[in-house]
This record gives sequence, C-alpha cells and structure tokens, in this order.
Amino acid sequence: MDIRHLKYFVAVYEQGSVSAASRQCFVAQPSLSSAIRQLEQQLNVTLFLRQPKGVTPTEDGERLYGHACRLLGQFQALQRSFTEPVDKIRFRLGLIRALGVERMSDLLRQFSLQLPGLELQLVEPDEPCDARIISPELLKSGEQFQPMYHDHFQLALPAGQPLALKQRISLQDFAGLALIKRTPCEAWQKLYPELVRQGIKPDIRADIHTIEYALGLVSAGVACALVPDFEQLRQRQDLVLRPIAMAGLERRIGLAYSPVQASGLALETLLRLCQKLAVP
Repeated sequence: MDIRHLKYFVAVYEQGSVSAASRQCFVAQPSLSSAIRQLEQQLNVTLFLRQPKGVTPTEDGERLYGHACRLLGQFQALQRSFTEPVDKIRFRLGLIRALGVERMSDLLRQFSLQLPGLELQLVEPDEPCDARIISPELLKSGEQFQPMYHDHFQLALPAGQPLALKQRISLQDFAGLALIKRTPCEAWQKLYPELVRQGIKPDIRADIHTIEYALGLVSAGVACALVPDFEQLRQRQDLVLRPIAMAGLERRIGLAYSPVQASGLALETLLRLCQKLAVP
C-alpha cells in the first residue's frame, strides 16, 4: 500500500471532490482517481460513491479514514525525527572522587532524561567546566554553593577482623592496625594528624586514590579504610562499617556554580535536581 495513495484518499475524503483534491495535492485528476481505484482493489472494498457534484464516503471509506489519519500522522512524526534533530546541549561537569557511584549515576540519569540532546562531559573539578560537584573547601571566589549530601565517615573492616565485634572504634584501636591511606580524603586529613599527635602508629599498607580500590583491599582482608557511610556499603556482606570515636569525620558535598551562568537551561535543570537532594 503506497503512502501517497493514503494521502490522496484523505484529501478526497476531506474535500468531498476528486477535482478539488487533485488541486490540493497538485496532482492530475486521472492519477488521483487511479490511486483511489488501486486502494479499493487492494482492500477489496468501495471507498466512495460517485455523485454528480462530488463523492460520498462509504462505510468502509469512513473506517479507512480513521486508520489513514493515524498512519499518516505516525509517518510524519517518523520523518520529523530524522529531519528535525534535537538541538545539542553541551555541559561540562567537574566531579571530585568518591562521590558514590549509585547516587551519582541516578542524578546524572535524571539530568539526561530532563534535557533531550544533552551531551554531558565529566571532567576533573580543576578543569574548565560549567559547574562542579565538590566539597565547600574547594570553592573558588565568586562561586555559589548548593548543598546536596552530608556524609559521615566510618571505618570499613574485613568481615573477619576482630575489631568488627566492637560497636565503636576508638583511636587507640588504630595502633598497629593494617590501614589504607586514601587521598584526597577529608576524614583522613583530620584523623591521621590526631593519631600522630597522640603517638598512635597504624600499619599503612597502601596509598589509594579511589574508594573502589580501597574497598577492594578491605574485602580481600588486606587492611581497613576510612569510607563515607553510603547506604549500599551497609548492605555488603564482605565488610563491616563501624563509627569512630572522633568528632568531625564528615564532609558536605554540593554543586558549585557561577551565578553569571545560572540562567542557562542545563544549569537551571541540574540546580533544581540538586536542591531536591539537599540535606537539612
């Protein structure tokens, strides 16, 4: 069935006249009449009753009209999807490390869904970018900060580690403890100087930059590590999280952006999503 024949049929139906439809479609009347006959032969029906001053649709013609309009609408939508591409929106987002794969993936998924045509590039937070998800300590002059997360750090221990039996880890428990140094890490920068001040020496087994590698070593039983208390970590069976008896082992995470750029559609959308995540 030719899509043009359906177009001609709809024109005849709506004009009530073959001659009027031929003028509307810019096609010769014999060609249009031939298209209608071919449709009738293919469907084995009569679509119009010829009258002295035009045509009247039959019951089958009425039924075909509804189908034809839907099919033509779908065909036009298909054509537009290829001939009218969505405008691209390029956005560079700087991210610090150890933000939590699950929660960041969910945020970026929602960001992409709300902006068709988004081309999102993730970069280091010190590279040129449109906005950054960072801690307040990394704010630059003139940047605004929209809070998102408030993370508390705990000690991740292998499931079989004897300290896993304790409900809270004291600073004295770090003496000789196999420990992974992870930098940059806000909690490490607070905890380690305090251990040094008290003369407590842990057994540093590795210096790791990413939380994923640190957790891998904890899971393998190599050492313990300071990690944010992400919900997904509490559900793991290969390690145990325990709070540390020291105040201030926490961090705040938020969206840093220039107020000059805040009127852009992409940044407005991301800012709105981040405001929903704000922890009081």
